[in-house]
Amino acid sequence: MMHRLDSIGDRELRETLLFTRAQPLPVTADEVASAQRIHRNVARGRLERLAEAGLLVVSFERRTGRTGPGAGRPAKTYRVAPELTAIEFPERRYEQLIGLVVDALPEPGRRERLHEIGIAFGRELAREARLRPAKSLRTALGRVCAALGSLGYQASVAEVTGDHAVITTATCPLRPLVRTRPRLADLDQGMWAALLARAFAGTAVDQIGCDTPNCQRDDADCRVLLTLRTRRGQPQAGG
Repeated sequence: MMHRLDSIGDRELRETLLFTRAQPLPVTADEVASAQRIHRNVARGRLERLAEAGLLVVSFERRTGRTGPGAGRPAKTYRVAPELTAIEFPERRYEQLIGLVVDALPEPGRRERLHEIGIAFGRELAREARLRPAKSLRTALGRVCAALGSLGYQASVAEVTGDHAVITTATCPLRPLVRTRPRLADLDQGMWAALLARAFAGTAVDQIGCDTPNCQRDDADCRVLLTLRTRRGQPQAGG
């Protein structure tokens, strides 16, 4: 059984993993082979080793547009597994350290302060990923997911309906931290609000409501529920 550390320590496996995490949808061996200019069997071998390490999940799905022999067969796909803990060596225990720092904060205003820190962190991620604003909500959400993908975090747009949107992510940047300290959900939600505010032109952070269920579930991706609202708290139409 391959360990997660072994897989990310191997340059070729790490490159394949980063490619997979940058995609909004599960990938096939053919897609990896084309993107990395390697033989299909080599791509499949790398994907299988990453799956063995628990970093990818194997499934089968029918994909349109295929022709020739085997076109009607379900394709073997590889999706990013939910990342519940950070990969570290040696274990740094940053979750415990940050938890102690949070516990030392005065209770009055603690949630607001955590939200502000999350916003600052989200802005740092946006700056590092060179996240550019868009005029429509759907395009903005796509850019948020692409920006996170460029940093090694997998995310995809699951739903956009009026002023509501859902992003799913197997590798939310702060999930390992929130699982250890559930009270840090305000930190996580501030990060997502800041990312969307940077991506959606003309939108301020305080116009974005955010909820992040599923963080404590072992078998599910995170769902980031985003809502646009006016400064008085009423929903507004989002392009």
